[in-house]
Amino acid sequence: MRSIVLFAALISALAACSEAQQRAQTGPVVNSGGPVWDVDDVDFATPMDMDLKAVFEWVTASQNPAQPNRQIGTTARYLNMHARAGVPSEQVSVAAVVHGGASHALLKDEFFQERHGVDNPNKDVIREILATGGQIVLCGQTAGSRGITKDQLLPGVQLALSAMTAMTVFQSEGYQVILW
Repeated sequence: MRSIVLFAALISALAACSEAQQRAQTGPVVNSGGPVWDVDDVDFATPMDMDLKAVFEWVTASQNPAQPNRQIGTTARYLNMHARAGVPSEQVSVAAVVHGGASHALLKDEFFQERHGVDNPNKDVIREILATGGQIVLCGQTAGSRGITKDQLLPGVQLALSAMTAMTVFQSEGYQVILW
């Protein structure tokens, strides 16, 4: 009897998660990723007249190469949630500094396929982030250690001397590091 009750509780929890996922929506800035949930009756107001400049570190590879990288989705979410909240687009800027295992997410399909056997599931989200004026910068030290050349990168991705250099520059330009 106890296992039936536990099973019913598990089914109920899965249904609630599924329902919550269905309420999440992508867009209006990045439509191929970055799902957001509307938040009503907030206590901490979102400033509508402040420049919100965020730099994200993408470090971890997706556990399944056929699935989008969640760190990239978080960057897209930053753009989508602020747009949905009414923050003017010219006041929201993002940058991503990429190193470590996340570096493969920046590869064109042919090079991603060589390494993982599937097309790059991150390319559309990356393209949309870049289309907003966002910057995506690959650590040159990671590229060198992983045999990644500039011609293998998706269009618009920049190559830096190092992730440390890029993070220092973005912070000096007023970008705030988002730790998560």
